Amino acid sequence: MSISYSALDLAPITAGSTASESFQRSADLARHAEKWGYNRYWLAEHHNMPGIASSATSVVIGHIAAATKTIRVGSGGIMLPNHAPLVIAEQFGTLESLFPGRIDLGLGRAPGTDQVTMRALRRQNMSDGHDFPEQLAELRGYFNGTNHVHAVPGEGLSIPIWLLGSSGFSARLAGDLGLPFSFASHFSPDHTLPALALYRRHFTPSDVLEKPHAMLGVNVIAADTDQEAERLATSMQQQFLNLIRNKAVPLQPPVDSMDGIWTEFEKAALQQQLGSSIIGGPETIKKKLAAFIEETGADELMINAQIYDHEARLRSFELTADVLRSLE
Repeated sequence: MSISYSALDLAPITAGSTASESFQRSADLARHAEKWGYNRYWLAEHHNMPGIASSATSVVIGHIAAATKTIRVGSGGIMLPNHAPLVIAEQFGTLESLFPGRIDLGLGRAPGTDQVTMRALRRQNMSDGHDFPEQLAELRGYFNGTNHVHAVPGEGLSIPIWLLGSSGFSARLAGDLGLPFSFASHFSPDHTLPALALYRRHFTPSDVLEKPHAMLGVNVIAADTDQEAERLATSMQQQFLNLIRNKAVPLQPPVDSMDGIWTEFEKAALQQQLGSSIIGGPETIKKKLAAFIEETGADELMINAQIYDHEARLRSFELTADVLRSLE
């Protein structure tokens, strides 16, 4: 059961720390991920969130690429409706020129933020994502040189474009265009199998891909024991709980129990949203990862681990890599 595995980093700002420290930790994690055999290291665009530092995603990608040597670095993703396609073509053309053969461009159509911040980002462009296919076509035109305006650098460069999604829209579009597809199973587990079926059913071979390639995001919180992993996972649970409550705070330290912190309704809501999360010691995550890969037929996994303590986060990614290699 050989499978490629990659890392997703939200550049978490933990309680009591700064964005500067977050970027230092991200670079350290990326260097370790490269050593542990991770294929890609992606950063996600979010805005107006005190616990996530990767808002200027292209800039942070450059920081990570400069701190590593061989691992692919990219966006998971750039929220294209927030930007002029020409700007993204130039930014990623610059990154690819600086780090040839190592840059990925993952694209999403959600705002990656709240409605007020979305308006601040988009100014006069009040796209709700419905014109994402047209924006994508314009962006690809800058890379292949078919637009009247030229992206310099960017034009003529071969930068892999991935479509990201948490529902069926991008799944079908990726299939129709013959592009690789990455699905956000880590926060939309109930839609995973339907989206994958849609992608595979509509896949049309292209100059990019001859057959479908699906990468699935999955939360994996690993530790030396199940009990410790469950405790570490409470930071992620608190993060999603604070999102539900519209409470903007940095990533919180773990707690011994979430009882008394969430209501029964909130607990049920989080368990549904985080239902595909894999939490435990090595044997537990090995069993659950094997079952997840078998059920989904994933070609690649994108591992996310929102863990408060940096050393514990490193340990989680290391254990996960060890387990995935053992499945080969």
